[in-house]
Amino acid sequence: MESTFSSPAEAALQREAGSPGQLTPPEDLHRVYELERVAEFVRDLGCQRVALQFPDQLLGDAGAVAARLEGTTGSKMFILGDTAYGSCCVDVLGAEQAGAQALVHFGPACLSPPARPLPVAFVLGQRSVQLELCAKAFEAQNPDGKAPVVLLSEPACAHALEALATLLRPRYLDLLVSSPALPLPVGSCSPEPEPLERFGRRFPLAPGRCLEEYGAFYVGGSAASADLDLDPDLSRLLLGWAPGQPFFTCCPDTGQTQDEGVRAGRLKARRHYLVERAKDARVVGLLAGTLGVAQHREALAHLRNLAQAAGKRSYVLALGRPTPPKLANFPEVDVFVLLACPLGALAPQPSGGFFRPVLAPCELEAACNPAWPPAGLAPHLTHYADLLPGSPFHVPLPPPDSELWDTPDVSLITGELRPPPVWKPSDDPACLALTLRPQLELAESSPAALYLSSRSWQGLQPRLGQTPVTGAVSGRRGIAIAYEDEGSS
Repeated sequence: MESTFSSPAEAALQREAGSPGQLTPPEDLHRVYELERVAEFVRDLGCQRVALQFPDQLLGDAGAVAARLEGTTGSKMFILGDTAYGSCCVDVLGAEQAGAQALVHFGPACLSPPARPLPVAFVLGQRSVQLELCAKAFEAQNPDGKAPVVLLSEPACAHALEALATLLRPRYLDLLVSSPALPLPVGSCSPEPEPLERFGRRFPLAPGRCLEEYGAFYVGGSAASADLDLDPDLSRLLLGWAPGQPFFTCCPDTGQTQDEGVRAGRLKARRHYLVERAKDARVVGLLAGTLGVAQHREALAHLRNLAQAAGKRSYVLALGRPTPPKLANFPEVDVFVLLACPLGALAPQPSGGFFRPVLAPCELEAACNPAWPPAGLAPHLTHYADLLPGSPFHVPLPPPDSELWDTPDVSLITGELRPPPVWKPSDDPACLALTLRPQLELAESSPAALYLSSRSWQGLQPRLGQTPVTGAVSGRRGIAIAYEDEGSS
């Protein structure tokens, strides 16, 4: 039986840790999991207790990897499997419970900085890439050798981008190679000039150049899968890439390419629809989707201030991984905002969908801040840290007397004129006078009470004073399948 506000305990016991078809051959473990680099990381730190974090699809290899690392380093290894939120985030809380001095994260990662200082090493994997096929596909989609293009990839294919660029550079003069934004080793200095860091990647731009000038060629995905929701990393790239610039994806196994302009348009149209839903909402549920990523407390306070400034009520809900049964317990909430890492905010929704739409923090910012978007190009931001003060994309709320709050706004969903925020002060002196009421009335009610009053059935009615008083009588005895007055059958 599924619990109301949490995942059922039986699910953790019945979930398969790994199937035999997903196991890595023993002779490939050192290459796939980069055990030599991990062992060097552990020895350099002198750690005696190390946490190894695996996603669900790699848990089948966790025991063999931990055994080899223990034999090589002599340190105690702890396996972290079932994370409370997304497996792409560093589980700092789980590592602290095990008393670990360092953590090694295997598999796809959002590369978000952890909330607590802890030495972390990332092993993204090394997927095989057919360089010749990908080079031919690049040349077919980019006939102009002077056009600026940046090479992107899924995390597991990042190791092959430099080799691919070596094949292409004799012909293409303005080719930029991205790399994962892995944390720098302890004690190392930042490179000069410091590369641009965006989308969980680093872009070594030349002085005077900007990323919005470049088209994109993404190596990753599968030719058999055409569902964009299966890859949140590609989704955030399509949402945040400069509009008007070409964006192509290439399968690393077959070299098959696809123009992603149409799918990027559908993604952005969906996000615009969610912004309209957020503007129409009166009650906002803020879902705490992470506790291990830095600045999550500041982001939660920022979202609450946004909702209050726009005249909306907000409630903070800590439910773990959001599922439709959990969120269905709050029917009075109009929209939910998932405060999670960039990949968690765009993760595919479970089958069946949610009763109310689930938004990213950027959509709530666009709906509640009349000064949004910032001047110039405004990409879709998938990381909540980009909305906080100190970020180049941060846009402060206008003062209460700003004309931006009085700008007429019509809902594109209902066609009605949206009223201005109720908290905004008025210059009319009569607004400060008290209004006499003939009888006592409830000045303010909670959204839950208002939602209950709008329902046709509100539960059992007490009907106090409307039923005659009778004496107590003896009721039926027995259990539901066999009462004493029913006899035997």
